[in-house]
Amino acid sequence: MPETEFRPHIIALLCDADFTYRPDTNTWTHRDGRPFSKTDQAHVFMATRAELEEVRAQTARYRQYVQKRAEAPETMQRFLAPFMQQLTQKTLGNATQLMSKDERTEFDRLLALMVEPERPFAPNAF
Repeated sequence: MPETEFRPHIIALLCDADFTYRPDTNTWTHRDGRPFSKTDQAHVFMATRAELEEVRAQTARYRQYVQKRAEAPETMQRFLAPFMQQLTQKTLGNATQLMSKDERTEFDRLLALMVEPERPFAPNAF
């Protein structure tokens, strides 16, 4: 079965649409409030089912990313608890010394979710 080809400009337009109809231009709007051009509007109406599904999948992945960021502090506490229980002097540095390579990778992932600025939604990024 041939792999489905996505048209990047269609995906980008659909990801940037907030689907608010503007009666003054008879088009949708971009997320920043700009109306779609007539060409943009025509292009999104040519979107295939596969492209619409891809946009939905990207949006779902972004929502998962936002949810994981929101849960990261609590997840980090649960992750660190067993290490802290083993320590008499409970510091983060001491806890990381007890971690295996895989545990340190997970620690770094959770820490990044907590300290890095949230990435905005962008087409083909999630």
